[in-house]
Amino acid sequence: MGGGFIFLQPLAPEITNPIGMQKDPSRAISSDAPSVPKHIAIIMDGNGRWAKERGKSRIDGHKEGALRVRDVMRAAVNAGVKYLTLYAFSSENWERPKDEVSALMLLLKTSLQKFGNELIENQVRFMTIGDISALPQDCISEIEKLKNATSKFRDKNLVLALNYGSRDEIARAVRKMLGDAKNGGLDAENVDWKKISKYLDTSDIPDPDLLIRTSGEMRLSNYLMLQSAYAEIYFTKVCWPEFGEKELLKAIEEFGRRERRYGKTAEQLEKSC
Repeated sequence: MGGGFIFLQPLAPEITNPIGMQKDPSRAISSDAPSVPKHIAIIMDGNGRWAKERGKSRIDGHKEGALRVRDVMRAAVNAGVKYLTLYAFSSENWERPKDEVSALMLLLKTSLQKFGNELIENQVRFMTIGDISALPQDCISEIEKLKNATSKFRDKNLVLALNYGSRDEIARAVRKMLGDAKNGGLDAENVDWKKISKYLDTSDIPDPDLLIRTSGEMRLSNYLMLQSAYAEIYFTKVCWPEFGEKELLKAIEEFGRRERRYGKTAEQLEKSC
Protein backbone atom coordinates (compact mmCIF):
# COMPACT_ATOMS: atom_id res chain seq x y z
CA MET A 1 0.00 0.00 0.00
CA GLY A 2 1.65 3.17 -1.19
CA GLY A 3 -0.35 5.90 0.50
CA GLY A 4 0.94 5.80 4.06
CA PHE A 5 -0.84 7.34 7.02
CA ILE A 6 -3.21 10.26 6.70
CA PHE A 7 -5.89 11.61 8.99
CA LEU A 8 -8.77 14.02 9.10
CA GLN A 9 -7.79 17.65 9.08
CA PRO A 10 -9.58 19.91 11.61
CA LEU A 11 -13.29 20.46 11.11
CA ALA A 12 -14.79 23.82 11.95
CA PRO A 13 -17.75 24.18 14.35
CA GLU A 14 -21.12 23.17 12.94
CA ILE A 15 -22.31 26.69 12.12
CA THR A 16 -19.34 27.46 9.88
CA ASN A 17 -18.37 23.89 9.14
CA PRO A 18 -16.41 23.91 5.84
CA ILE A 19 -16.30 20.15 5.53
CA GLY A 20 -20.07 19.86 5.53
CA MET A 21 -20.12 16.90 7.90
CA GLN A 22 -23.76 17.72 8.62
CA LYS A 23 -25.61 16.52 5.53
CA ASP A 24 -26.41 19.10 2.89
CA PRO A 25 -30.12 18.37 2.13
CA SER A 26 -29.75 19.65 -1.42
CA ARG A 27 -27.06 17.10 -2.21
CA ALA A 28 -27.73 14.21 0.12
CA ILE A 29 -28.69 10.86 -1.34
CA SER A 30 -30.57 8.32 0.71
CA SER A 31 -28.25 5.52 1.84
CA ASP A 32 -31.21 3.17 1.35
CA ALA A 33 -30.96 3.71 -2.40
CA PRO A 34 -29.31 0.70 -4.11
CA SER A 35 -26.97 3.02 -6.01
CA VAL A 36 -25.30 4.34 -2.84
CA PRO A 37 -22.69 2.15 -1.15
CA LYS A 38 -23.17 1.89 2.60
CA HIS A 39 -19.48 1.20 3.07
CA ILE A 40 -16.62 2.54 0.97
CA ALA A 41 -13.08 1.29 1.51
CA ILE A 42 -10.15 3.13 -0.05
CA ILE A 43 -6.54 2.21 -0.77
CA MET A 44 -5.02 5.69 -0.63
CA ASP A 45 -2.13 5.20 -3.00
CA GLY A 46 0.14 7.72 -4.66
CA ASN A 47 1.27 10.16 -1.96
CA GLY A 48 4.93 9.40 -2.61
CA ARG A 49 4.51 9.39 -6.37
CA TRP A 50 2.69 12.72 -6.26
CA ALA A 51 5.48 14.23 -4.15
CA LYS A 52 8.28 12.86 -6.34
CA GLU A 53 6.74 14.35 -9.47
CA ARG A 54 6.87 17.74 -7.76
CA GLY A 55 10.33 17.45 -6.26
CA LYS A 56 8.97 17.11 -2.72
CA SER A 57 9.64 14.59 0.04
CA ARG A 58 7.43 11.56 0.68
CA ILE A 59 6.35 13.08 3.99
CA ASP A 60 5.22 16.18 2.11
CA GLY A 61 3.12 13.84 -0.01
CA HIS A 62 1.52 12.29 3.08
CA LYS A 63 0.74 15.73 4.48
CA GLU A 64 -0.84 16.81 1.20
CA GLY A 65 -2.83 13.60 1.08
CA ALA A 66 -4.21 14.40 4.53
CA LEU A 67 -5.97 17.43 3.09
CA ARG A 68 -8.02 15.21 0.79
CA VAL A 69 -9.69 13.37 3.66
CA ARG A 70 -11.81 16.43 4.35
CA ASP A 71 -13.19 16.43 0.81
CA VAL A 72 -13.76 12.69 0.73
CA MET A 73 -15.44 12.57 4.14
CA ARG A 74 -17.74 15.46 3.19
CA ALA A 75 -18.70 13.85 -0.10
CA ALA A 76 -19.28 10.47 1.55
CA VAL A 77 -21.57 11.92 4.22
CA ASN A 78 -23.55 13.99 1.71
CA ALA A 79 -24.01 10.92 -0.50
CA GLY A 80 -25.36 8.86 2.40
CA VAL A 81 -22.32 6.63 2.94
CA LYS A 82 -22.22 5.31 6.50
CA TYR A 83 -18.74 3.82 6.69
CA LEU A 84 -15.46 5.08 5.25
CA THR A 85 -12.46 2.80 5.75
CA LEU A 86 -9.02 4.10 4.83
CA TYR A 87 -5.91 1.96 4.38
CA ALA A 88 -3.66 4.14 6.50
CA PHE A 89 -0.68 1.93 7.40
CA SER A 90 -0.25 -1.66 6.27
CA SER A 91 1.52 -4.46 8.11
CA GLU A 92 4.10 -4.35 5.30
CA ASN A 93 4.74 -0.61 5.64
CA TRP A 94 7.19 -1.29 8.48
CA GLU A 95 9.66 -2.22 5.72
CA ARG A 96 9.83 1.39 4.58
CA PRO A 97 12.78 3.63 5.58
CA LYS A 98 12.90 4.09 9.35
CA ASP A 99 12.75 7.86 9.13
CA GLU A 100 9.55 7.69 7.08
CA VAL A 101 7.93 5.22 9.48
CA SER A 102 8.90 7.41 12.45
CA ALA A 103 7.48 10.47 10.73
CA LEU A 104 4.22 8.64 9.99
CA MET A 105 3.84 7.50 13.60
CA LEU A 106 4.44 11.06 14.78
CA LEU A 107 1.86 12.29 12.28
CA LEU A 108 -0.60 9.73 13.63
CA LYS A 109 -0.14 10.83 17.23
CA THR A 110 -0.27 14.56 16.58
CA SER A 111 -3.29 14.21 14.29
CA LEU A 112 -5.23 12.30 16.93
CA GLN A 113 -4.33 14.89 19.56
CA LYS A 114 -5.14 17.93 17.44
CA PHE A 115 -8.20 16.80 15.54
CA GLY A 116 -9.88 14.22 17.74
CA ASN A 117 -12.25 16.77 19.26
CA GLU A 118 -13.49 17.65 15.79
CA LEU A 119 -14.62 14.08 15.22
CA ILE A 120 -16.48 14.23 18.52
CA GLU A 121 -18.14 17.55 17.63
CA ASN A 122 -19.25 16.15 14.26
CA GLN A 123 -20.44 12.89 15.87
CA VAL A 124 -18.15 10.66 13.83
CA ARG A 125 -17.35 7.30 15.37
CA PHE A 126 -13.64 6.53 15.15
CA MET A 127 -12.63 2.89 14.75
CA THR A 128 -9.54 0.94 13.72
CA ILE A 129 -8.79 -2.43 12.19
CA GLY A 130 -5.41 -4.13 12.33
CA ASP A 131 -3.03 -5.09 15.12
CA ILE A 132 -2.49 -1.75 16.81
CA SER A 133 -0.50 -3.40 19.62
CA ALA A 134 2.62 -3.03 17.45
CA LEU A 135 2.25 0.75 17.28
CA PRO A 136 4.12 3.08 19.66
CA GLN A 137 2.45 3.21 23.07
CA ASP A 138 1.72 6.93 22.83
CA CYS A 139 -0.16 6.29 19.57
CA ILE A 140 -2.13 3.44 21.13
CA SER A 141 -3.16 5.66 24.03
CA GLU A 142 -4.47 8.36 21.72
CA ILE A 143 -6.30 5.79 19.58
CA GLU A 144 -8.07 4.23 22.54
CA LYS A 145 -8.96 7.63 23.98
CA LEU A 146 -10.64 8.71 20.73
CA LYS A 147 -12.40 5.37 20.27
CA ASN A 148 -13.92 5.63 23.73
CA ALA A 149 -14.94 9.26 23.22
CA THR A 150 -16.81 8.50 19.96
CA SER A 151 -18.14 5.01 20.71
CA LYS A 152 -21.76 6.19 21.10
CA PHE A 153 -21.98 7.57 17.56
CA ARG A 154 -23.34 5.41 14.73
CA ASP A 155 -24.47 7.42 11.69
CA LYS A 156 -20.98 8.42 10.50
CA ASN A 157 -18.04 6.07 10.88
CA LEU A 158 -14.38 6.62 10.07
CA VAL A 159 -12.27 3.45 10.16
CA LEU A 160 -8.48 3.55 9.90
CA ALA A 161 -6.63 0.38 8.93
CA LEU A 162 -3.45 0.59 11.02
CA ASN A 163 -0.78 -2.10 10.91
CA TYR A 164 -3.38 -4.01 8.91
CA GLY A 165 -3.00 -6.79 6.38
CA SER A 166 -5.60 -9.37 5.40
CA ARG A 167 -3.23 -12.31 5.77
CA ASP A 168 -2.23 -11.21 9.25
CA GLU A 169 -5.89 -10.63 10.13
CA ILE A 170 -6.79 -14.14 8.94
CA ALA A 171 -3.90 -15.71 10.87
CA ARG A 172 -4.98 -13.94 14.06
CA ALA A 173 -8.59 -15.00 13.49
CA VAL A 174 -7.61 -18.64 12.97
CA ARG A 175 -5.58 -18.65 16.18
CA LYS A 176 -8.58 -17.33 18.11
CA MET A 177 -10.87 -19.91 16.51
CA LEU A 178 -8.51 -22.77 17.30
CA GLY A 179 -8.30 -21.60 20.88
CA ASP A 180 -12.08 -21.47 21.20
CA ALA A 181 -12.42 -24.89 19.56
CA LYS A 182 -9.91 -26.34 21.99
CA ASN A 183 -11.78 -24.87 24.93
CA GLY A 184 -15.12 -26.13 23.67
CA GLY A 185 -16.42 -22.72 22.68
CA LEU A 186 -16.53 -23.44 18.96
CA ASP A 187 -17.91 -26.46 17.12
CA ALA A 188 -15.62 -27.00 14.13
CA GLU A 189 -18.34 -28.89 12.26
CA ASN A 190 -20.58 -25.83 12.24
CA VAL A 191 -18.04 -23.24 11.14
CA ASP A 192 -19.37 -21.09 8.30
CA TRP A 193 -18.64 -17.62 6.94
CA LYS A 194 -20.92 -15.96 9.49
CA LYS A 195 -18.96 -17.49 12.35
CA ILE A 196 -15.60 -16.76 10.72
CA SER A 197 -16.52 -13.12 10.16
CA LYS A 198 -17.06 -12.66 13.90
CA TYR A 199 -13.35 -13.36 14.46
CA LEU A 200 -12.18 -10.77 11.96
CA ASP A 201 -11.20 -7.20 12.81
CA THR A 202 -14.31 -6.04 10.95
CA SER A 203 -16.78 -8.05 13.04
CA ASP A 204 -18.75 -4.88 13.87
CA ILE A 205 -18.42 -3.34 10.41
CA PRO A 206 -20.42 -4.28 7.28
CA ASP A 207 -18.50 -5.60 4.29
CA PRO A 208 -17.44 -2.89 1.83
CA ASP A 209 -19.76 -2.34 -1.09
CA LEU A 210 -17.23 -0.29 -3.04
CA LEU A 211 -13.44 -0.56 -2.91
CA ILE A 212 -11.45 2.26 -4.48
CA ARG A 213 -7.74 2.32 -5.30
CA THR A 214 -6.04 5.49 -6.44
CA SER A 215 -2.83 6.12 -8.40
CA GLY A 216 -3.35 3.61 -11.21
CA GLU A 217 -2.27 0.41 -9.48
CA MET A 218 -4.68 -2.50 -9.96
CA ARG A 219 -4.33 -4.85 -7.02
CA LEU A 220 -5.77 -5.27 -3.52
CA SER A 221 -2.43 -5.18 -1.71
CA ASN A 222 -3.54 -7.45 1.13
CA TYR A 223 -6.51 -5.21 1.99
CA LEU A 224 -9.89 -6.55 3.15
CA MET A 225 -9.52 -9.56 0.87
CA LEU A 226 -12.21 -11.68 2.54
CA GLN A 227 -14.58 -8.80 3.19
CA SER A 228 -14.33 -7.57 -0.41
CA ALA A 229 -15.54 -10.83 -1.95
CA TYR A 230 -18.57 -9.07 -3.46
CA ALA A 231 -17.34 -5.48 -3.41
CA GLU A 232 -17.34 -3.50 -6.62
CA ILE A 233 -13.77 -2.42 -7.37
CA TYR A 234 -12.95 0.97 -8.85
CA PHE A 235 -9.46 1.88 -10.04
CA THR A 236 -8.43 5.42 -10.92
CA LYS A 237 -5.12 6.84 -12.14
CA VAL A 238 -5.60 9.91 -9.94
CA CYS A 239 -3.08 10.00 -7.07
CA TRP A 240 -4.55 10.28 -3.59
CA PRO A 241 -3.44 13.91 -3.00
CA GLU A 242 -5.57 14.86 -6.03
CA PHE A 243 -8.51 12.60 -5.16
CA GLY A 244 -11.25 14.76 -3.70
CA GLU A 245 -15.01 15.13 -3.65
CA LYS A 246 -15.36 15.16 -7.43
CA GLU A 247 -13.41 11.92 -7.84
CA LEU A 248 -15.33 10.16 -5.07
CA LEU A 249 -18.64 11.08 -6.66
CA LYS A 250 -17.38 9.67 -9.96
CA ALA A 251 -16.68 6.38 -8.20
CA ILE A 252 -20.13 6.36 -6.58
CA GLU A 253 -21.77 7.08 -9.92
CA GLU A 254 -19.88 4.18 -11.48
CA PHE A 255 -20.99 1.97 -8.57
CA GLY A 256 -24.58 2.89 -9.39
CA ARG A 257 -24.14 1.58 -12.93
CA ARG A 258 -22.88 -1.80 -11.77
CA GLU A 259 -25.18 -4.83 -11.49
CA ARG A 260 -24.51 -6.69 -8.27
CA ARG A 261 -25.57 -10.29 -8.83
CA TYR A 262 -24.10 -12.19 -5.85
CA GLY A 263 -23.87 -15.34 -7.97
CA LYS A 264 -27.31 -14.98 -9.54
CA THR A 265 -28.17 -14.37 -13.18
CA ALA A 266 -29.52 -11.07 -14.50
CA GLU A 267 -32.85 -12.78 -15.16
CA GLN A 268 -33.11 -13.90 -11.53
CA LEU A 269 -32.46 -10.38 -10.33
CA GLU A 270 -35.14 -9.00 -12.63
CA LYS A 271 -37.71 -11.47 -11.30
CA SER A 272 -36.91 -10.55 -7.69
CA CYS A 273 -37.49 -6.85 -8.36
